[in-house]
Amino acid sequence: MKLRFSPVAAAIGLAAGMVMSSGAFADTIKIAVAGPFTGALTQYGTMVKEGVDTAIEQINASGGVLGKQLEAVSIDDGCEPKQGPVVANRVVNDGIHYVVGHVCSGATIAATDIYNNEGVVMVTPSATSPAVTDGKNYEMIFRTIGRDDQQGPAAAKFIAEKIKPTKVAVLHDKQSYGQGIASAVKKDLEAAGIDVVLFEGINAGDSDYSAVITKLKSAGVDFVYYGGYHPEMGLLLRQGAEQGLKTQFMGPEGVGNPDINAIGGATVEGMLVTLPADFTADASNAAIVKAFKDKGRDPSGAFQLTAYSATKAIADGITGVGKDDPIKVAAYLHANSVKTPIGEISWNKQGDLNDFKFDIFVWHKDGSKSVYK
Repeated sequence: MKLRFSPVAAAIGLAAGMVMSSGAFADTIKIAVAGPFTGALTQYGTMVKEGVDTAIEQINASGGVLGKQLEAVSIDDGCEPKQGPVVANRVVNDGIHYVVGHVCSGATIAATDIYNNEGVVMVTPSATSPAVTDGKNYEMIFRTIGRDDQQGPAAAKFIAEKIKPTKVAVLHDKQSYGQGIASAVKKDLEAAGIDVVLFEGINAGDSDYSAVITKLKSAGVDFVYYGGYHPEMGLLLRQGAEQGLKTQFMGPEGVGNPDINAIGGATVEGMLVTLPADFTADASNAAIVKAFKDKGRDPSGAFQLTAYSATKAIADGITGVGKDDPIKVAAYLHANSVKTPIGEISWNKQGDLNDFKFDIFVWHKDGSKSVYK
């Protein structure tokens, strides 16, 4: 049975059989940080954790929330869909009311039913798949990042208007996030009259992509879009160069990870990537950027400031309702906007942002990136 916002639901403790939290009377308010802290995608978890930690440090230094300190509790899901429910059940059993995460779309999709049914507010700063929210009628699930059907069209529009290729290949990793955004790009490219000559999935985790590179060469493609994460993109770039493939590659924020440089080496130079706009360049965020740097953290990655914003949204929600009540906090977020480092944000009925900006960046072999001009 899914919860609904109502005085009755709140009065009976949200739902029969729900694990009640002794933490409601503790000196801290815990926020779970769910994401990959082991495995190939650990750095994405680190980005989110650094955003949450910085937000919590600043909020606590200003007196906390309702006189209580916030406390982050990191829980590893390895970006594995099968671990999503495991982590969600741990959050519920530990009496934690709020989650920043999950990070990867597959794990997020697998966990959301539990959070929504058990009255836990979840705000993902990074899961972009429309399937996280579409048709679910969730009340407790939110994002502080745009969706693939916002990011994909932005990429396709850029490819069609700026690159103007004649033959495009669209690849993906057969997973919720990668295949979803690749499909969105393919759809919009075809609508723009761009010839997509190859649409194909590769197996994430493989070490040899020679077969698909041969197909790219045979098809005579002059542009490749890849939906997925940086380990596979790095190999595609390196192995493509080794086999004489001369074409430009582009991917979503999942490929925009400094670790791709260790995999692809110099071949990453010129890779195009869609990422959240560079919110560190906003003068109003100067103090927040300094807070990151003072702790030796990099605020300029894909998810640090979206994670900071997710944490601030939760804190503002608790302050707004005057109590640690996740049902009321969720209702507050649905009804109000929140000022964050990524702008003043608000959500539609299903918990997606009403507006979010993705920009196009050029990746460089020294690990830096620059806005495409």
